[in-house]
Amino acid sequence: MPEVLDAIRQRRSIRKYLSKKVSSEVVSEVLVAAGWAPSAHNSQPWRFIVLDDIAVKQRLAEAMADAWVKDLQRDGVTVEAVKRAERAERFKTAPVLILGCLTLSDLQKYPDLERQMCERDLAVQSFGAALQNLLLAAHAKGLGACWFCAPAFCKETVRKTLKIPDAVEPQAFVAIGYPAEKPKVPIKKLLEGYCFVDMWGRAL
Repeated sequence: MPEVLDAIRQRRSIRKYLSKKVSSEVVSEVLVAAGWAPSAHNSQPWRFIVLDDIAVKQRLAEAMADAWVKDLQRDGVTVEAVKRAERAERFKTAPVLILGCLTLSDLQKYPDLERQMCERDLAVQSFGAALQNLLLAAHAKGLGACWFCAPAFCKETVRKTLKIPDAVEPQAFVAIGYPAEKPKVPIKKLLEGYCFVDMWGRAL
């Protein structure tokens, strides 16, 4: 138990990596750990796509950067070319980029929209648990990792670029590699900042 708690406290979001290759065996171990996450109805609604080919990562990163620029232009914001390039760079330079996706195909089916949307919420919660397992497993293997939600903002762009089936919905990236930085300890809320009732039922 102390090892688990230490891993939770010591894990950091790592955005800079060494050029050292991450073996396919290590990537597989991390993904197996993700698959052990709890999920509603044991539906295991996650799907992962491993991207380690530089040409594929570059094509995807540039397509997503273009989608980001178009979104901002619709908002009336002008984006400099250098910012667009920086946006693409952070994904294509990761030694391994794992695309986490959601599938709703194994969820329970309801005749009304309200309950079906609740079922989707359960799948999203389950997917988050799998990503947390993945991050902790990467940390345990000496890797640095960072969770990026960018694919959620341009799902069709990601789907089209990678030819992902319609039943699989792009959600998030996890970039992994051997860390080339040591971020500071982030400021976190104290327990009383996010827990409103203690174990005896008294308001905090």
